Amino acid sequence: MSYPKRTAALASAAALAGAAALVAAPAAHAEVTDVDYRCRTPIGVKSAVSPIDIKGVRSGAGYKITMSWQKGVSSSPIELGKGAMNPSATIRLGGADSGTLTVTGPANTAAIPADTPIKISDLSGTYTPRKSGAVTFTAGTLTIKALGTTTTCTPADSPGPALTLNVTAPGGPAATGGSGTTGGSGPTSGSGGGQLPQTGPQDSAVALGTLGGTVLLAGAAGALWLSRRGRTARG
Repeated sequence: MSYPKRTAALASAAALAGAAALVAAPAAHAEVTDVDYRCRTPIGVKSAVSPIDIKGVRSGAGYKITMSWQKGVSSSPIELGKGAMNPSATIRLGGADSGTLTVTGPANTAAIPADTPIKISDLSGTYTPRKSGAVTFTAGTLTIKALGTTTTCTPADSPGPALTLNVTAPGGPAATGGSGTTGGSGPTSGSGGGQLPQTGPQDSAVALGTLGGTVLLAGAAGALWLSRRGRTARG
């Protein structure tokens, strides 16, 4: 093979290697999941189905997990004034980790009329993994405290994970395989389990983009060296 053709072949191989590194990168997988809640309220049991979105981004040594409700759940027979309702929820962990993560959020910023589905604000928490690998995040129990009462909403069925995220435990090796993505700490002991979406650690994409660029530059440098060597040999 002539030197010009060999140079072109090496450059193509370098480009393909860089592209393969990016394609093979594990990415977060998020899926809005319908959750059928059964809510035990002071006036009886209420039912509501709400699509749940869970997303995660790298934050320091852990991950910021945010849980969003796209529809209101439960209701109140009387108006709830501004700041009268305080929500919190649990997220069940599965896959490479187990237990539950508690997420919290602000009180309602506006009055909620009587007999109106209660829209829950986004709830968030910091998840610090104990193991590296693919971790699933599934909607758990929602708790609403208002006017001295407590309403507990639990999934009536077994919803699927709303997020699968490749995580790296502090001080541990990088997670491999799987699909992958505050006010709280790491998972607490409990049962294992199982957008609008922005998903997954954004620094992973930056790192992989850098890797792909390095591969391409290395290939181009090698091709240039062979080309110069060929000209020297012919001279």
